[in-house]
Amino acid sequence: MISHIKLVSVPVKNQQNAVAFYTEKLGFSVIVDEPFGSGERWIELKPPQGQTRLVLLKSNHHPDRAGGLTNIVFTTDDVEQTYFDLKTKGVRFKEPPNKQSWGYFTQFEDLDGNVFVLASN
Repeated sequence: MISHIKLVSVPVKNQQNAVAFYTEKLGFSVIVDEPFGSGERWIELKPPQGQTRLVLLKSNHHPDRAGGLTNIVFTTDDVEQTYFDLKTKGVRFKEPPNKQSWGYFTQFEDLDGNVFVLASN
């Protein structure tokens, strides 16, 4: 049986800038950073308490893939506090947290305009 999702790819224009954003602003850890292809790197990161890893893929071959809604949802116990903490670090949010019948959520962007949802557990 399938136990979990191992990797999710996020297209980025500049891998070094993306690594800085995900580690310094979101608190992710670099798990793998190795040469991959000509001038590219295979970079895997993971959130502090997560299993699923993000792969930061350079979007040279498909530059139109970076930016827009990713359909990736990150969870937190406290959306409002995480929103405040990340906003203080300079993370761009599309909107303040919204309360729904199932909990709170908001959306934020990385440096390449990739949009992610932040929701309560």
